[in-house]
Amino acid sequence: MFRTGPRNLITDVMGLRVGNASDARVKSGVTTVLCDEPAVAGVQILGGAPGTRETDLLEPHNLVETIHAVVLSGGSAFGLDAASGVQAALRERGIGFEVGGFRVPIVPAAILFDLRNGGDKDWGRYPPYRDLGYESVQAAAVDFQFGTAGAGTGALTSGLKGGLGSASTLLDNGITIGALAAVNPTGSVTVGRTRHFWAAPFEIGDELGGLGYPLPMPEDVKRILLKYRDKDQGQQMDSGGNTTIAVIATDAVLTKAAAKRLAISAHDGFVRAIWPTHTPADGDLVFALATGKSGVELTADAAIDLYAAAGATMARAISRGVFAATPADNDLFPVWSSRH
Repeated sequence: MFRTGPRNLITDVMGLRVGNASDARVKSGVTTVLCDEPAVAGVQILGGAPGTRETDLLEPHNLVETIHAVVLSGGSAFGLDAASGVQAALRERGIGFEVGGFRVPIVPAAILFDLRNGGDKDWGRYPPYRDLGYESVQAAAVDFQFGTAGAGTGALTSGLKGGLGSASTLLDNGITIGALAAVNPTGSVTVGRTRHFWAAPFEIGDELGGLGYPLPMPEDVKRILLKYRDKDQGQQMDSGGNTTIAVIATDAVLTKAAAKRLAISAHDGFVRAIWPTHTPADGDLVFALATGKSGVELTADAAIDLYAAAGATMARAISRGVFAATPADNDLFPVWSSRH
């Protein structure tokens, strides 16, 4: 039986903290995952329209084994500036990869498109994301807000506001796995226009409202599945204006190659929570972090359990981001809690 960690957040994984910074006028924000000590990391990109920084170095054959932080940001390509703000904050603290007598903070980042969401993007010469990145480091803690917060501040889904979601799972062998997702997909996280989440079978307790699947399945949902999407439901603003970006983390001891496998497995959660996903219009991406704080090295069977839990935990995190979204001025789409 799966159970959540004490917070049901990614920070149940020992050695991680999360900080959010948002700009309500712009309707956008930044979320940073800080590693108390450098963590083994990997990445898997399956969407057709990614926006990233420092992802090549995460491939198993490349030099750097560990990283210091991961950044998820709104703002499309403008949001890649957020990593510079995070780097600045870490450099002030003397944190970084030592090379040639210098310390360079290693901060991979990914962005989502939230430019057309009702916010005021007339920010002047420079976008606000570098400052938001810096602020997110100052806010980092084991407890953090999700829903309409951080990188999920201006996120949208098909017909509903998106958001920032998180979840955790405790495995019987003592390993913790956690997920964090900024949910802004082309597809829908609910079964048609109902309140029921596609990820309902993975729900623990009533974290998604305890609704399960609709029975019987509505006829219009069968039509949507066959046609791939419901054009009357309300789609994202532009082709290419989408993306769910996420982090999967564990306190197990993993190699860099195993961390990549963890990121691959976490994409199964996208498939379980969003219909459709991994489209050419989405930049879907998962970072993986392994802090090793549990001291547990995986057997072959334990690895399968971990990778299965990665998909389930990610599906829950994605759904919780939409579940917890709150209304704000000039919203283009309603929040899940307003749907009847």
